[in-house]
Amino acid sequence: MALETIRLSQQARDQLVTLKRRTGIAHWNVLCRWAFCRSLAEPAPPPAARIPTDSTVEMTWRTFAGEHRHVYWALLRHRCHADGLSLDDTTLAQQFRLHLHRGIGYLAGDTNLRDITDLVATTMEQGDADAA
Repeated sequence: MALETIRLSQQARDQLVTLKRRTGIAHWNVLCRWAFCRSLAEPAPPPAARIPTDSTVEMTWRTFAGEHRHVYWALLRHRCHADGLSLDDTTLAQQFRLHLHRGIGYLAGDTNLRDITDLVATTMEQGDADAA
C-alpha cells in the first residue's frame, strides 16, 4: 500500500479547525473519515488537482482508518474501479487525497452544518435521496 502517511493542505487544516469548532469532534481522523465518505457519496469523481502538503497535519493510514482500515481501503478501490481508474498504488493514493480534500471542502462549506447532529443528518438526507 503506497498510502502510509496522509498529509493535508493548509486550507484543509483550516477547514478542519472550523469543523472541529462547529461539530465538537475533537480528532482530525474522525472528521477526515466523515469527509472521505462525503466525497465518495458524490456521483462525479473529484476533479484532478495538485494538492499541496503545506500544513503540519499528518496522520498514518492506520490512524485515519482505525480498525476499519480494510473497509475504507475497499471503498476506495471500489470507487476507483467504478470511475474506470487503475487500481495501482499511485492512482489509489492520488484518488484518496482528492476525495479527502473534496470532502473536507464540502463539509466546511455546508452552512447548514452547525453541530454534530447536523453532520449525522447529512447521512440521513443522502439515504432519503437514494430511496426516492
